[in-house]
Amino acid sequence: EPISKRQRKKLLKQKQWEEQKDLRRQKRKEKRQKRKLERQSKPDFSNEGSDGKRMRREVVPSTLRLIVDCSFDDLMVLKDVKKLHKQIQRCYAENRKAFHPVQFYLTSHGGQLKSNMNENDKGWVNWK
Repeated sequence: EPISKRQRKKLLKQKQWEEQKDLRRQKRKEKRQKRKLERQSKPDFSNEGSDGKRMRREVVPSTLRLIVDCSFDDLMVLKDVKKLHKQIQRCYAENRKAFHPVQFYLTSHGGQLKSNMNENDKGWVNWK
């Protein structure tokens, strides 16, 4: 059965794509190897933190205090409690990375929010 010109072009492009798959894979592999060699050849001044974690830089604690009152979580629907949990996680993470971290407090932490955090984020108990 005859095929249209557009269909022929599509088939030709797909055939070329499949034929060049190994070439693309090889190029990606070479690129990764090149980046790896560049990383290894660079003089690394912070060998202590080579396990993937960033070195903790000098931080100057702020005198500001941020207090999040969680006593109203019984008035929220579960969807809002989950959003609040995500917002608290983001605030905590950004505060840890900040040059001048504030003192971050959660008050009246219980009820729906605490159970949601226990289910979805077991590491919150180690927060400082």
